[in-house]
Amino acid sequence: MFVEINLGVGIVELNLQQMLFEFFGGLGIFLYGIKFMGDGLQKTAGERLRGVLDRFTTNPVMGVLAGLIVTVLVQSSSATTVITVGLVSAGFMTLRQAIGVIMGANIGTTITAFIIGIDVGEYALPIIALGSILLFFFKNKKIHNVGQIVFGFGSLFYGLELMSGGMKPLRSLESFHELTVELSSNPILGVLIGTLFTVIVQSSSATIGILQGLHAESLINLDGALPVLFGDNIGTTITAILAAIGTSVAAKRAAATHVLFNLIGTTIFLILLSPFTYVIEMIRDSLGLNPELTIAFAHGIFNTTNTLIQLPFVAGLAIVVTKLIPGEDAIIDYKAQHLDPVFIEQSPSIALGQAKEEVLRMGKFALKGLEETNQFLKTKNTKHSSSAYQLEEAVNNLDRKITDYLVDLATSSLSEHESEEHSMLIDTVRDIERIGDHFENIIELVEYQQANKVKITDSAMDDLETMFSLTVKTVEEALQALDQKNHEAAIDVVKKENDIDSMERTLRKQHILRMNEGKCTGQAGIVFVDIISNLERIGDHAVNIAEYVLGDQK
Repeated sequence: MFVEINLGVGIVELNLQQMLFEFFGGLGIFLYGIKFMGDGLQKTAGERLRGVLDRFTTNPVMGVLAGLIVTVLVQSSSATTVITVGLVSAGFMTLRQAIGVIMGANIGTTITAFIIGIDVGEYALPIIALGSILLFFFKNKKIHNVGQIVFGFGSLFYGLELMSGGMKPLRSLESFHELTVELSSNPILGVLIGTLFTVIVQSSSATIGILQGLHAESLINLDGALPVLFGDNIGTTITAILAAIGTSVAAKRAAATHVLFNLIGTTIFLILLSPFTYVIEMIRDSLGLNPELTIAFAHGIFNTTNTLIQLPFVAGLAIVVTKLIPGEDAIIDYKAQHLDPVFIEQSPSIALGQAKEEVLRMGKFALKGLEETNQFLKTKNTKHSSSAYQLEEAVNNLDRKITDYLVDLATSSLSEHESEEHSMLIDTVRDIERIGDHFENIIELVEYQQANKVKITDSAMDDLETMFSLTVKTVEEALQALDQKNHEAAIDVVKKENDIDSMERTLRKQHILRMNEGKCTGQAGIVFVDIISNLERIGDHAVNIAEYVLGDQK
């Protein structure tokens, strides 16, 4: 499809279809390249990025460093911010810690612009070929991950080359030149365009890559490009906003901080636009930078300076977003509270008592997760499944922390009775962790039921509610027996668990009758049977805890 444009000095023919295909096809390959490369980097660097953010955010400065490192590894500030919002929502990170991480993520995302600034576009296809060889001809996992990084790296540049080729004909359009002049004289318009485009694409790296291409083709000058760059940073906050929908108040505040941080930075730099432009021009001329690296330096200086300006005011930002988003912060601190390593050397008996307190906290999280799972089964409201998933993650976190603590404690001199209690706590931790796994299985079964529109009969739902209630009471009483060393409660748990076993057998038979009568489908039967099986296994782990108490009494 050709379009003829009259420029006054002659007719210019534009192949509109080729332009659109090259631009949007290139954009797709570019976005895929960034995602694929980021996934490869993440696998190579290890799967404990959440752990990095969890451990190394003790203060805002450490938070900035953690956010920077993780963003460089995953090649996406949006991904880092979404992880951060999740950690805040789960109670693993405070709002102040999250602000530091978000600031670091903004600096880390500038690395992509510097990568783009390296002119290796003509080698994009050989790089893709090398990545393909590593991906398809080697079975070693590490080589496979490296191949993923190389392939993504090549795709990134190939996508840029296609986009650049698609944009070249725009140089002949007078209307595009007029828009460039308008952007130079009206910075607010540039900010709005940058924001809107990044909201649509949901990747500031992509929009800044496009901006680098436009500047390299002399389609937009530096005066017009810088406000668009500021807008790109505002637009990228949309991902955090979407991630915070339906989450806790604290998570919403973390997302709002991301927006506020970039809005404040853009306002400051718009006021100082003339001196900032002069500084970038000086750097460009003194270092002999190409257009792509000029934009990369502008992006890096903008985000780094913005962080340095606002870092001392982290507490103020936290206060502002708390005022903007009022409400009770219902977050529980899921980090270990009682595991002080000092006691292991100074007083092993106190350390053992502290470990028991933490095991009981872990048990309460498992119990709460089981209750949330029951609510999800009844209401199908995703807020309950989200809460249960977070509680299961908290259980897993405490499982690791308590187990490590008890392993360290095992090297201390313990009495015979303390050694028995030590072994009992290790076994109890394992049982509580398995309870978490089983209620997570039930959540996944309910999600399967929803996704596949599986209808469970009302009588079957009543049966599930009865068995669920009994299981919750059994776990609750097992934890009570552990806490108080209550012999009677432990015996009652054993009785209840026998009732759960009996109920499971009865419900299986009733399910077969419903199947024979045509009241229940095969898919519904699978969901039903798997749920009662998981509840029966939870009962087994509850009785294990009770039997530890009974054994201790003996």
